Amino acid sequence: MSQDRHATRWSRTDSFAWVGLTYLLSLTAALLFAGSTTTPLASLIAAYIASILVVWGFSMRFDNSSFFDPYWSVAPPLIALYWIEHAESASSVRQAVVTTLVFAWGIRLTWNWARGWKGLHHEDWRYVDLYEKVPIPKWAVSLFAIQLFPGLQVFLGCLALQPALAYSERDFGALDCFALIVMGGSILIETVADEQLRSFVRTKKPGDIMRTGLWSVSRHPNYLGEIGFWWGLFLFGLAAAPAWWWTVIGPAAMTAMFHFASIPMLDQRSLERRPGYAEHMEKVHAVIPSWHA
Repeated sequence: MSQDRHATRWSRTDSFAWVGLTYLLSLTAALLFAGSTTTPLASLIAAYIASILVVWGFSMRFDNSSFFDPYWSVAPPLIALYWIEHAESASSVRQAVVTTLVFAWGIRLTWNWARGWKGLHHEDWRYVDLYEKVPIPKWAVSLFAIQLFPGLQVFLGCLALQPALAYSERDFGALDCFALIVMGGSILIETVADEQLRSFVRTKKPGDIMRTGLWSVSRHPNYLGEIGFWWGLFLFGLAAAPAWWWTVIGPAAMTAMFHFASIPMLDQRSLERRPGYAEHMEKVHAVIPSWHA
């Protein structure tokens, strides 16, 4: 999923050390801005942007935008802690359940990235494609397309954490139970899909198509799990405070991003590299499980 494009061969130890320092400084910047405005949400936005700019700075220094990769899974647990700290009226049961699920998702996804990451001499092929295809300077592609845009998606997805963890109007109830099934089930689906893909990658031959397990009924079951996670989080927010229904913009934006950007990029790459993938696309839906003969 990534490719060599740097002359320097970084060891994994050195690479993780630099990424660790980056995120430590990113968190420091966020904490400095966390109380910079009069409202918690505005302060969170300022802290969020500051943290992304730090990561972007290191991306430019090392000419590798993959510095941003773990941000997707690291930020939501920290945002959850932020809203617990600023809670005014919250269900302790819902706080415990949502926080546990968000941390379980974040830790698992970060670990899945870390164990497959080869180091700073590798960069995600999608980023390289964007550098080549988008007619703006590389620094702008990295900042706006690779970091701020996905960062915005994550922030929108996390909007539901505010009612779920800080402004609950209702006790834990039936909708929460449904949200627990959706969110917990989605984490399980994503976990199983990633493990199946990891096993496949170890033994695959050039041109092979993943057609077993969850991947036999969905071309991108890992994305199914990821999308479901954000919809489950929204349901928790809705259960806590129905007036916050507008936070549906979060999972809707996530769904649109995967549908219009992430999935088409992966499918196009597979069409170019895997004979028979066009036929596979006709038989198996991109995300929604479909059973066929």
